[in-house]
Amino acid sequence: MTNLHVSTREGLPSEMQTLLRATPRDTWPGHPNFAASVAKWMGAHQMFRDLARVTREDTESYIDTTMDDDAFTRSLARFGDRLVRNLHGHHAWEDQRFFPELNRADARFEEGLEMLEADHVEMDALLERFTRKGNRIIQLAHLDPGQMQEEARGFHDEAVAAEAFLARHLTDEEDLVVPIILHHKLRG
Repeated sequence: MTNLHVSTREGLPSEMQTLLRATPRDTWPGHPNFAASVAKWMGAHQMFRDLARVTREDTESYIDTTMDDDAFTRSLARFGDRLVRNLHGHHAWEDQRFFPELNRADARFEEGLEMLEADHVEMDALLERFTRKGNRIIQLAHLDPGQMQEEARGFHDEAVAAEAFLARHLTDEEDLVVPIILHHKLRG
């Protein structure tokens, strides 16, 4: 069995690609069972990727001193908060409602479901660190602005980790889920 840990996966494990091979990603938008709800779900994934990228880029701009304290804390509070809140809500919905529906539709989803649920547990820990370090920067803006640069360097590690995690997890999740939806005519 392929290593299923998100940090070492290089894509959806081949044993989980049966339906993906039959329905490659580039055929999804034109597929007759590709519903608006699937496009919306994938749009949410793209939003998460974009928010993670913006947070990382703004942190880099701040560290490089091309963004000032106020602009950085506003950006971090706005985009970092949006990323964390929306990810928590999105994954709670997936775990409680969406994934059980897919699991009932196709037994082949079971192993993938376990992989995705393990990813979600890891994501919760990553988001907790991201939130804690991001909040520390925002607090320092009021308490000790001179310490913000050093904290931002540590936060940058979390921003990079979040972006990489989301890139792998969301792509693998889509590659597993969308072919099942298309094959079983779900969510139409």
